[in-house]
Amino acid sequence: MPDLQDAPDPAGSRPAPQVAVVVIGFNDRAHVGDAVRSALGQGPAVAEVIAVDDCSTDGSAELLDRLAAREPRLRVVRREVNSGGCGSPRNTGLDAVTAPYVMFLDSDDVLPPGAVDALLAAAGDAHAEVVSGLCVRRELPSGTEQPWQAPLYAAHAVLARPSQRPRLVHDTLCVNKLYRTDFLREHGIRFPEGRFLYEDFVFTARVLAAGPRIALVPDRVYVWHVRRSAEQLSLSLDRARIANWKARVEACAMAYDILLGAGQKELARAARGKFLDHEMRMYARELGLRDADYRREWWAHTREYLERYDAADWESNPAAPGRLIARVVMEAPEPRDLPRLRELAARPARLLPPYARTSDGAPVWSADLPQVGLAPLLGRPTGTLPLAVDAELRPRARASLLRLTLHELYGRVAEAKPGELVVQWRSRQDDRTAGRATAALSPSGADTWSAEVPVDLAGLGDGTWDLRLTLRFADGTHRELTAHALTGAARLRRRVVPSVRHGVLLAQPYATHSGALALRVAAGPRGVVKVLRGRLRRLLR
Repeated sequence: MPDLQDAPDPAGSRPAPQVAVVVIGFNDRAHVGDAVRSALGQGPAVAEVIAVDDCSTDGSAELLDRLAAREPRLRVVRREVNSGGCGSPRNTGLDAVTAPYVMFLDSDDVLPPGAVDALLAAAGDAHAEVVSGLCVRRELPSGTEQPWQAPLYAAHAVLARPSQRPRLVHDTLCVNKLYRTDFLREHGIRFPEGRFLYEDFVFTARVLAAGPRIALVPDRVYVWHVRRSAEQLSLSLDRARIANWKARVEACAMAYDILLGAGQKELARAARGKFLDHEMRMYARELGLRDADYRREWWAHTREYLERYDAADWESNPAAPGRLIARVVMEAPEPRDLPRLRELAARPARLLPPYARTSDGAPVWSADLPQVGLAPLLGRPTGTLPLAVDAELRPRARASLLRLTLHELYGRVAEAKPGELVVQWRSRQDDRTAGRATAALSPSGADTWSAEVPVDLAGLGDGTWDLRLTLRFADGTHRELTAHALTGAARLRRRVVPSVRHGVLLAQPYATHSGALALRVAAGPRGVVKVLRGRLRRLLR
């Protein structure tokens, strides 16, 4: 592809002051100072930091004023009316920018050192209107980090036009990007005003629709702090109300219309695919957590939106999990098969039995929903199939045992000849792995294979652990998996286990929101007492 090239290394002479960082905040006094300092700490490349306070009442504006009194590059802009969202304050900040380039920063996040230099150097080298870099989601307080849309940022690249990489529509964030200010102004690119959730979706679509020259850099340029235990969840994390889903659907629909209206047909099609692959799976995993009224309204609203899709929207990758979930929603007038949809929405996907067929042998979703055909699964590579493994962990004093059962999937598993399962546990706290073991699979029925693996609970120690599996086949291929937790009070009961190393362990297998087996371990008398006290406090509330 002649217009796609590697971008030069961004290292070099220190850039001149050219960048404005717009920091927005509302009642976030605890964090906004850190955000502003992280922007100022980028060095002389930052010409100005514009802090927009959206009518805070917690002292945020006064804190910003004190910082501005000591730092001439910081300007504080106070909005007269609270906007209720993020778009209006970003527009206010954008209007105040005087620098050639601009980027955005939320009050509860930070820019890592060197972020602005990396983005600005790439913009100059590539003559790009937009430069995008790697964002990492940092879970707090654990500090565990997860890269956002990492495949886009595996290497330096320059795109003469966005359609060269349709996956750009998956990175809907506005904050991990540097924009040429006059590019945004020439094209009238702004955020939706007022209380508009997922304003990033619309802004990013407007940017892509304008067809900018884009540079991609693998550097970490933004740290997105995720505080799930906060009293007030961020707008994007607060998904328990149906209004959140409706707002997300509206933003996705607007993004599609913007791209299609600009003649970006390939990007528009990719945006509809992204809705199936990302939004559908995320919210389907959580349907079991919602009440009946939410489920019915979610189901009806989703069906209404999916009716806008045309045949071409379904043709690409028809066996992908999100597309199968969407087809079930389209064909069933009322919510159904929610546990099975939850497992299919997991990452990696798991398609649980039963595996129904029509009278002529064609694979289908179920006997009473044969309209949803599963024939495309037969042509998928073995390493991408939504294979299902059941798991049951039995904590014991001598040797805890993990029992695993692999299910057939329309003959594909037997055809590939399953050999062994590699088992390991991954810590939620620091992402390290432990307890690695390998077990051979043996036929345990007409359509299943089984294995048993000892688990050293003392070796795992304190923390929450996710089970990760690698299924190896005779032909050398493999599939990364998680396991479906077999439920029931006896199977997922908390147990006290004697331990030579710790004296005592408290172990509780449990099912995650997506139905996967995970394990909580409290080691030693103090750990056990801490868990029991927490349990008692919850019971007394």
